[in-house]
Amino acid sequence: MKPLVILAMTIVLTAFTGVQKKQRVIFFGDSITQAGVSPGGYITRIQEMLTQQNRGSSYEIIGAGIGGNKIYDLYLRMDEDVLAKNPDIVYIWVGVNDVWHKASHGTGTDPDKFQKFYEAVIKKLQAKNIKVILCTPAAIGEKTDFSNQQDGDLNQYSKIIRQLASEFQCGLVDLRKSFLAYNLANNPENKESGILTTDRVHLTEKGNMLVAEEMLKALP
Repeated sequence: MKPLVILAMTIVLTAFTGVQKKQRVIFFGDSITQAGVSPGGYITRIQEMLTQQNRGSSYEIIGAGIGGNKIYDLYLRMDEDVLAKNPDIVYIWVGVNDVWHKASHGTGTDPDKFQKFYEAVIKKLQAKNIKVILCTPAAIGEKTDFSNQQDGDLNQYSKIIRQLASEFQCGLVDLRKSFLAYNLANNPENKESGILTTDRVHLTEKGNMLVAEEMLKALP
C-alpha cells in the first residue's frame, strides 16, 4: 500500500475515533498553590471533580506554586515553569505575599509595580495564545468587620486584578469576593481564622473545596 494512502486512512480513522488532545492547565502561584497538589488540596480537588463529571480525560492538571512567591517571582520563573510546558490554560493566583510581606518583612510589592509585573505576565502568556484566568487574593484574616490589618491593601490589589482581567479579556475568579461572602454567612463570631483558612491565609478543607468549586466554574 502506498504511503499516501496509509496517511489518508490514518487521518480518517483518527477523525472517526474522536481522539482529542488533552488541554494542559497550569495553576501558577505561591504556597497556597504549592499545597494545592497535596491530598485534599484545591488542585487535587479540581482533578477529582473533573473525574466525577467525566471530564478528567480532557485535561492535564499541573501545579506550579512556590512558597513565598510574589508577582515578580512569577514573572522571573514563568519561562521555565510555565511556558516551557506549553499550557493551553493558566490560572494565576498571587497577591497575598505582595501585601503580607510589606508588613511582615518589608519586602512586599507596591501597587504600581504589582500592576506592571502582572501586565507583563499576562502579555507573555497571551503572546503564546494561552487562555489566562486571573484570581484575586482571598484573605489575610477572616474577620468580617474589615478589621483585618491588610484588608485595605487586599481590596486595592484585588481591584487591580479585576481591572486587568477586563482590560486583557482574561477569565476572572474573584476569590476575595467569594471568601468574604462565605465568612459573612458562616463566621458569626468574627473569627480571624479557622473557617476557610488555618492561619488567616492557607486553606482549611472547606477553603480548598470552595476554591476548587470557584476555579472549576472558570475552566472552559
